[in-house]
Amino acid sequence: MAVDPEALVGVTVTAPGTYEVGRAKIRQFAEAVGETSPLCHDVEAARAAGYPDLVAPPTFAVVPAFLGLREVMGRLEAPLARQVHGEQGFTHHRPIVAGDLLVTTAVAERVRSVGGNLFVTVACEVTDADGAPVTSARSVVVVRGDA
Repeated sequence: MAVDPEALVGVTVTAPGTYEVGRAKIRQFAEAVGETSPLCHDVEAARAAGYPDLVAPPTFAVVPAFLGLREVMGRLEAPLARQVHGEQGFTHHRPIVAGDLLVTTAVAERVRSVGGNLFVTVACEVTDADGAPVTSARSVVVVRGDA
């Protein structure tokens, strides 16, 4: 690694641009995870339930969160082949729906070394285009040592 891992703690980045949530993306993700709720597939069902458009499955939040996570982890300059996603948690402030424009800000909260591997904890805040909170995500990425 070209960067001192301890220097990563506190680094805050905003993912470039906004992430536009589309209907096709929601449907594809829902299909991939086996979500059959009509709210994720049928616009009229989602609207009848009070949503403006299709509703993303809760774990869809990993998509915009990873945009911030990628920016933080890129600072380590560790090859992607040595990184594995070890843990994930979400606090949802509201559902993600088709048409959302999302912005992700990420901060490296903790870096610890265990058995020659690094465990990097990154917190991501996903907001809408107006800055209102959508999802808070916390990820742990394990970076395999050089052994």
